[in-house]
Amino acid sequence: MTQRVERIAEIGERRDALSQEWAALAEACGFLPLPLPNRLSTVRALLEALKPEGVLLTGGNDLAAYGGDAPERDETEHFLIDWAAEGRVPLLGVCRGAQLLLDHFGTPLQRVEGHIRVEHPLSTGETVNSFHGWGALACRPPLEALAWSGDGVVEAVRHRDCPWLQGVMYHPERYHPLREQDLSFIREALQL
Repeated sequence: MTQRVERIAEIGERRDALSQEWAALAEACGFLPLPLPNRLSTVRALLEALKPEGVLLTGGNDLAAYGGDAPERDETEHFLIDWAAEGRVPLLGVCRGAQLLLDHFGTPLQRVEGHIRVEHPLSTGETVNSFHGWGALACRPPLEALAWSGDGVVEAVRHRDCPWLQGVMYHPERYHPLREQDLSFIREALQL
């Protein structure tokens, strides 16, 4: 499970951080989360030693290519996508994680309006929360869009040749109580 980077200006420190909501979601799904640091050499060693059964790219931080200030996170998560693709390890990107999947496979992102702190329906009929300012109106192969919002923003993607690589733009961990449909989806996506 990846972590956001927080910059604490008063003390000149950069911290890896993860909302406690993620631990609750992991427990409800029946998996044991391992928060990964944004240090590629350590991530490589952890993956080799522990051989995780799935990867979850969490939300937070804009991508560095779009003005974000966490290039170490981008580097770590791009590596994780390649690692998961090569090893056939299930990977789910949530919000920023879905944006990183789009970017990784060549789909440019653009600013989107009306997607921060709202609930909206998807083309699938489901209603989801939304906390993102970046998105895409289409995706390039090898990704395929699985759901869109009413204004045409891609809300869910999957890799055509590696269907174990998926992403969603909403935050399942932010529902209180957690929604059973989200838990079922995550268990299926991560093949738990």
